[in-house]
Amino acid sequence: MTWREKVAAERRPAFAGEEYWGRPVPGFGDPAARLLLVGLAPAAHGANRTGRMFTGDRSGDFLYRALWRAGYANRPDSVRRDDGLALLGAWVTSVVKCAPPANKPRPDERDRCLRFLVRELELLSEVRVIVALGQFGFAAVGAHFDVRPRPRFGHLVEHALPGDLVLLGSFHPSQQNTFTGRLTEPMLDAVFARARALGA
Repeated sequence: MTWREKVAAERRPAFAGEEYWGRPVPGFGDPAARLLLVGLAPAAHGANRTGRMFTGDRSGDFLYRALWRAGYANRPDSVRRDDGLALLGAWVTSVVKCAPPANKPRPDERDRCLRFLVRELELLSEVRVIVALGQFGFAAVGAHFDVRPRPRFGHLVEHALPGDLVLLGSFHPSQQNTFTGRLTEPMLDAVFARARALGA
């Protein structure tokens, strides 16, 4: 049994009565997206429970409110896969597709899953801006495009990618960042305003 399935079977007491997704979590959003958001991996009791990226946890609450304020979502919250949320010109995904222990994917997990992110990029032909939510996603996107020298991660740092794409960095909307003030709502709003200015 993989770790994600173990979590889904044992469940957190607050979600004991819920059916967990417990499988790889696919990307979600508008197939005509001009904005692609790339996170780390599904959260054990968030996306691993709900089956939708950044759904059912505080990181997602913070992120989807910002997407709604920026006009990329039809509502400010994401609770479960059938809640009526639609993304408008945006697609949300992750580098690693299965929830990892302690939210820390191993390099081999990243390498095995990268082909799925690459396929998403191929299918999302309208994407103009890739927002990497955190250093892990930023490094994975840079490595896929073989950017030299490797771009350094930072909030609102941007790098040109092949195909007229732009990679834009953002601190991850994790509680470690939002509770400490490292990432605030105005800071995340600025990321999406910049993405709009870049054509997303």
